[in-house]
Amino acid sequence: MFRYSRRALELVWTTSRLLTMVLALLTLVAGVLPAAIAYVGALIVDAVVTAAEVYSTTGEMATEPVLIWVAVEAALVMVVAAAQRGISVCQSLLRAQLGQRVNVMILDKALTLELVQFEDSEFYDKLTRARREASSRPLSLVMRTFGLGQNAISIASFGALLFQFSPWALLLLVLAGMPAFFAEAKFSGDAFRLFRWRSPETRMQMYLETVLTREDHAKEVKLFGLGSKILERYRAIFDLLYTKDRDLTLRRDGWGFVLGLIGTLTLYFAYAWIALSTVAGQITLGQMTMYLMLFRQGQSAVSAILSAISGMYEDNLYLSTLYEYLETPVKPVTGHLLAGPMPGDGIRFENVSFNYPDTEQPALINIDLHILPGESLALVGENGAGKTTLIKLLSRLYAPSTGRILLDGGDLADWDELALRQRIGVIFQDFTRYHLTAGENIGAGDVRYFEDQQRWREASDKGMASPIIDQLPEGYQTQLGKWFLKGRELSGGQWQKIALARAFMRSEADILVLDEPTAAMDAAAEASIFEHFRSLTKQRIAILISHRFSTVRMADHIVVIEHGRIIERGSHEQLMQQQGHYAHLFSLQARGYR
Repeated sequence: MFRYSRRALELVWTTSRLLTMVLALLTLVAGVLPAAIAYVGALIVDAVVTAAEVYSTTGEMATEPVLIWVAVEAALVMVVAAAQRGISVCQSLLRAQLGQRVNVMILDKALTLELVQFEDSEFYDKLTRARREASSRPLSLVMRTFGLGQNAISIASFGALLFQFSPWALLLLVLAGMPAFFAEAKFSGDAFRLFRWRSPETRMQMYLETVLTREDHAKEVKLFGLGSKILERYRAIFDLLYTKDRDLTLRRDGWGFVLGLIGTLTLYFAYAWIALSTVAGQITLGQMTMYLMLFRQGQSAVSAILSAISGMYEDNLYLSTLYEYLETPVKPVTGHLLAGPMPGDGIRFENVSFNYPDTEQPALINIDLHILPGESLALVGENGAGKTTLIKLLSRLYAPSTGRILLDGGDLADWDELALRQRIGVIFQDFTRYHLTAGENIGAGDVRYFEDQQRWREASDKGMASPIIDQLPEGYQTQLGKWFLKGRELSGGQWQKIALARAFMRSEADILVLDEPTAAMDAAAEASIFEHFRSLTKQRIAILISHRFSTVRMADHIVVIEHGRIIERGSHEQLMQQQGHYAHLFSLQARGYR
């Protein structure tokens, strides 16, 4: 029930030891003083009664004891108020620090995960649950723990005074809050199960919000009139979730009210008991006032304790989503190669096959390739044939299901990940458009030189992006995208040149991969880009994917992939002579230009 409590306490303690110690001290003060205030209140009432008797007998105003005890109670009340305010301050400061730390833990964990995990819907549900609730739950659990301690101290001090009246009063105080506690614990579990169930629907709502509010979706939403349809689906998801929430809320609060009446009846039974004892002369008027206050405050403390226990149970349930995510298995780092045993051997795919998780149809089947330095390779095939998957395997974003990939004679699995990726410059067809400055968009290609303006210029020259950047109002310091102030939007072709420059940031890379990098450019611009690309990659391995055969024919070798298999390979001239699939596709495209 409380398996994560210790870890949450350690998390808060290591976040700020000073704030945690101050919070603990103030909690102790706030727990002890209420009983002291009740006791002083009883002394005030008895002092008033005594002073009234003296005045009626002697006519003298003996008010000094009354005023002293009133001053003492005022001082105690001010100390309690200061303690409560201090607790609130500590909570606010800890909430900010802890929320940031947990979010950093979530994001830091994301950096260690594999691409396949991000493409898994169940993993995304796990990530969504962790981000939505778990960042606030550690502090909530700790505050409930401190609250539990504060109220336990109060109950102990109240109990010591109530025991003088009757041990049965203390037992009655504790038992009165139990029914509501069990109901709250039961419904906390129901609420958590509902939270886990609704994760996919919550993600869909977030996605639909994105579609309706992001500028990159706005064109099609307006053009196709999708707004009302998407909003209708958004409302339908809300209605489904609201129905579940409403039913749980009604049951939770309905039972809470009914069972809470037991506590109310118990309180007034105790009132009657204490009042009759006063009438019978068993206790003084001041004691009656104290016991009534103790019983009322004690019942609140018992309810708070039981509520804290129930809340801690609920927090533990939600914290399970955080630690379930943080404990997602990470593939151990095994590669340490910084250079291959056969320099100059290039890239070899040896009988490589790959299956995406939970799919029966392989994405790649028995791929055999050998590419030497200085050679260029073009991959041709229909969408979904496996071309991009092959590039992701080469980049070690995926690991082959069977077979192996070698670089300079060393298995990619044995390479140091950083050393391997420094040798590869890639621009994917779905490259990222960072809403950063133009220079930072290019610098992202090599984080070691992320802010190196000289490298920006060299890479943008190679990627033919310099003329675009020179026309921007602040050059490399121009904010790109429309999300932030003074942001400038680029055309699709301009964005692709920025991405191409990003690939050239890795000056040490001797493997350059262009995956549909010019899809948004016209044929003339694409031809110019690839001519320029060929001149820059004469001593490197160049791999390109394109649907334009005027570009593909420039490559030294062409590989045709269909349904994950290599069905043809050779130069442009050789493939045209074979009159196979490549020749058919080339003829279809050429016919369109006649």
